Amino acid sequence: MTTANELRLLPWSGPDGKPCYLSTDDRDSYMSRLADNIEAVQLGTAADLLNEAEETLGAGEAGAEALRHLAQELTATLRDVLRVATSRGHRLAVSEPHHL
Repeated sequence: MTTANELRLLPWSGPDGKPCYLSTDDRDSYMSRLADNIEAVQLGTAADLLNEAEETLGAGEAGAEALRHLAQELTATLRDVLRVATSRGHRLAVSEPHHL
């Protein structure tokens, strides 16, 4: 089993927006694969939204409501991508040997 500092931050939140963690040594477990798949979807969604934002802002004619909606979507997506980056960064730090 993993130690406390090797818990994987999952790409979704629990009740009240609290982070969820996975404790397993098996990178091929059902929950690990599910988390990997959801991370891939979240990153794909972020790429699509970035393209949409570039088009919307590039047109220069977006109204206040469209910009508000875009900002809300970008905020939610950035939150997901930050969680993925944090999780992956932590897993890299745990898996790399410490050199002095």
